[in-house]
Amino acid sequence: MPEPLKIDDPDKTKDVITIASFNIASLNASIKKGFNRYIDAEDADIVCVQETKVNAPHSTAVDDKVYKYRYWAFEEKKGYGGVAVFSKHKPSKVTYGLPDYQEQSKGRVITLTFESFTLINTYVPNAGAELVRLPERRVFNDHMEKYLRSFQKEGTPVIWAGDLNVAHTSIDLARPSTNERSAGFTIEERTDFSKILSPSEVASLPGLIDTWRHTHPEQQGHYTYYSYRFKCREKRIGWRLDYFIMSPEFLDHMVASKIRHECWGASDHVPLVLLLKDVKL
Repeated sequence: MPEPLKIDDPDKTKDVITIASFNIASLNASIKKGFNRYIDAEDADIVCVQETKVNAPHSTAVDDKVYKYRYWAFEEKKGYGGVAVFSKHKPSKVTYGLPDYQEQSKGRVITLTFESFTLINTYVPNAGAELVRLPERRVFNDHMEKYLRSFQKEGTPVIWAGDLNVAHTSIDLARPSTNERSAGFTIEERTDFSKILSPSEVASLPGLIDTWRHTHPEQQGHYTYYSYRFKCREKRIGWRLDYFIMSPEFLDHMVASKIRHECWGASDHVPLVLLLKDVKL
């Protein structure tokens, strides 16, 4: 990861809470490429990571004196999937996986309950080459929507973070016309995602908010993932696959939703941050 090692963000004042999200594409590899330099520079209150590809807690992932509360979820398959959350603040509750879908989600979802909101860190399954896992992906999508709606029914503000493995619209990837049957941009995946961002058809619940797109409604060319192949980063051939999704009633607490384009190198993704005000942890 190149300079800067210090992130100068005028929105990061002492009364603002920072949540970071980062698909690190293998924790062990990312540490060698500068993961810890990013963590130190960002100094977020809460860090959500996806695709750790480890099967046990990693003792040097973060400074345990800074991030005293660390939560890990692992895939049974070695070196595959996995999510983790590192926090300076202790949640009142932590759960793993999706209700009624535990075996397929326990290494992909961690939910933390804080005083002002519930945070869900997720690594959504990829539909795979030739879309071989698209049916399973859609089942996951269905369970994920029901899970998110359950918090809305309770009146609990929710923040859904992570690599959601979907480019929602044609301006969320560089080459939409040639990727209509590619994993992450199929009409099926985009339709499922649209359901979550739209009012519920079965309950009087509002749609959730894509925070970055909410504040950048027409902006193009801003992506979170660049394949290592074909020099995609240099050519700006990317996909926006990573998100902070939020309950609409919580928008008043959002200071900013940002893509850290400058923090490139520790992964084939770049980090995201969500900045919040007037919240209790």
